Amino acid sequence: MEKNSKPIEKHLTDFLDWLEIEKGLSSKSQENYSRFLKSFFDWLKANKLENVKPHGLTADHVWKYRVSLARQKTLKKSSQNYYLIALRSLLNYFADRDILSLPAEKIKLAKIKKEHTVNFLTVEQLKKLFAGPNTIKPAGMRDRAILEVLFSTGLRIAELVSLNRNQIKLKNEEIEIAIIGKGGNPRTVYFSSRAVDWLRKYLATRNDDEKALFINYRSRKDFSSRRLTARSIEKIIKKYALMAGLPAMTTPHTLRHSFATDLLNQGADLRTVQEFLGHRSITATQIYTHVTSKRLKDIHHKLHSGKDL
Repeated sequence: MEKNSKPIEKHLTDFLDWLEIEKGLSSKSQENYSRFLKSFFDWLKANKLENVKPHGLTADHVWKYRVSLARQKTLKKSSQNYYLIALRSLLNYFADRDILSLPAEKIKLAKIKKEHTVNFLTVEQLKKLFAGPNTIKPAGMRDRAILEVLFSTGLRIAELVSLNRNQIKLKNEEIEIAIIGKGGNPRTVYFSSRAVDWLRKYLATRNDDEKALFINYRSRKDFSSRRLTARSIEKIIKKYALMAGLPAMTTPHTLRHSFATDLLNQGADLRTVQEFLGHRSITATQIYTHVTSKRLKDIHHKLHSGKDL
C-alpha cells in the first residue's frame, strides 16, 4: 500500500473506469455512483476537507457524513445506504489499486427494519394458474399435481421436494401424512380430495422405480436421481404464473401464503394456521393479520352497524 497525493475527488474518473472494466457496470450504474459520490464530495467541501487524500480519510469523517445523511428528512434509510455503498465501493477501489485508505469495512450501512409482506393469489388467480399445465402430457400432469399439492397442504418447497411415493396412500379420498419440517419439527399435513385426485392421475403415468414423488423427465444419463429440485419447481411455478398473467414474483411460497390466507378467510384462527404451517412461534404466523383484520372489520360492519339504534 502506498500513499497517494491526489485529493479523493480527483480519483473519480479512474474509479468509474474501474467500475466499468473490473466490475462490468453499465454506464447508467456508473452515473448513479458518480451522483452518490458527488454528495460526499460536496460534504467534504462544506467541511473544508476537499483536499483530503485517501489516506487522510478517517472513520470520524465517515461517521459525520452518515449523520449528515441521516438528518436529511427526504432521505429514507434505504436511500442513505446507496450513498454509503458508493463510498464503500470507492474505498474498495483504493484497496484494489494498492492506494492506502480507510478499510471499506469501516463503513456501516444504516439498519433497515425488515418489512414482512405477504404475496398471495385470489381464487380467480388460482384458477388461472391451475389451468396452465397441459395435462395430456405426463409432465403437465405432474405440474398440475404440484400446484394442487402446494395449495392443498401449504408445504414449503423443500418439504415438497423431499416427498416420496410411498408416503402417498391413494386408496383414501383424502390423505394425511407426517413430515419433518423446518428445524426438524414434525407436523401433519393434509391433502384435499382434489389434490389426491390429481396425484392419482399423475402417478398413473409413472412406470419407473424412482422413489421420489415428483421427478424430472429429462435424460436419466445426466442425473443420478430424477427427483425434482427446488430450483426446477420454482421455474415451473414461474412458467405457469407468466402464462396466466400473474405477478412475476409468484413463487412456491406464494402458494403457501395463499393456503394460509384461504384458511383464514374461511374462518380459521391464527393458532390453527400456525399448526398447519409448522411455525414454531405464533409471531411468524402474525404476518397474516392483514387477513384477520379485514375479516374482523367485515364482521363488525355486518353485525354491529348500529342501524337499529
